[in-house]
Amino acid sequence: FGFPDVTGAPHGGFQHTEYELVDPKDCVKEFQTGHETTKEIRLQLDADDLREIRAAAHAAGVSFTSMLSALFWKELNRIRLVLKPTVGCELSLFTCTVNPRTALGLAPNLCGSPVVNMASKKTVAEVAALQVSELARLVQHAINAGQNPEYMCSSVRFLLAQRTREIDDDRNGRQSARRLILAYIIPAAVKCAMSSSRTFRIYDTDFGFGPPVYVRPPYLPFDGCWRIWPMPKSATNVVPDSLAPIEIYLTQPEYVDPSESPLLSR
Repeated sequence: FGFPDVTGAPHGGFQHTEYELVDPKDCVKEFQTGHETTKEIRLQLDADDLREIRAAAHAAGVSFTSMLSALFWKELNRIRLVLKPTVGCELSLFTCTVNPRTALGLAPNLCGSPVVNMASKKTVAEVAALQVSELARLVQHAINAGQNPEYMCSSVRFLLAQRTREIDDDRNGRQSARRLILAYIIPAAVKCAMSSSRTFRIYDTDFGFGPPVYVRPPYLPFDGCWRIWPMPKSATNVVPDSLAPIEIYLTQPEYVDPSESPLLSR
C-alpha cells in the first residue's frame, strides 16, 4: 500500500517495540513439522463477568480492554509457567492492534480503518508475578501510544528507514538474513496477540436477506492469537452495549488444558 508522506511530521524519539529485527526463518514455526500443534479455545463472558471486569478497570484507572487483556496475558503466563517452569526467564510478548480513528479525526461512518500494531514485553515470570492492575497499566500505555499521531508518523519513518537500508544492502551485496518484522510474528515463550471487534455492530448488518444469525472469526493457528467478538443479541435479556456478552477465541498449544484455569474454562 506504500508509505504516507511524513517528511513534515515531528520527530518523537519513540522506542518502536512493535517491530523486531530477526531472521524471518525463525518466525514460521507454526508451519513446520515437529512443532507443537495448536487448538482453539472458545469462551463466553456474560454481563456479570463484564460488570466485574469494568469495576476492576475503573479501580485501576484503565480501560475495559486494557483490564481484559491484562487478565488473559497474566493467566496465559501463569499456566505456561506451571506446565514448563524453565520458561520463566524467556520472553512474554503482548501485542494488540489499535484503531486510532478518534486521534486522527476520522468520521465514525468512514468505511476503512487505520490500524497500528503495539507491543509490550516482559519475561514470563515477571508477567505471572505482576498484579493485574500493574499489567493493565502496561497494556494501557501501549494502546495510548498507538493512538498518538506523532507516534504513528514516527513508526512509519522508522519502518521506511529500515526498509531503505535493507534494499540498499541487497543491491550492494551486503545481504543479511535479518529483516524488520512486526513483533507479533516473532517466536516467544508466551504470546498474547489481541484484536477486538467487540463494538462492531455485525448483527445489525443486512445485505438484503436479513441480519446474520451467528458470526465468528476464522480460526487462526498461531500460538497466542486471541480475538474478542460480539455475540448475537438476546431478545429476552436486553442489556446496555457496555455489558453485551462477548465471545473470546484463543489459540493455544494442545498441551494447555483450559480446565486447569478458572478463566479459560468459562
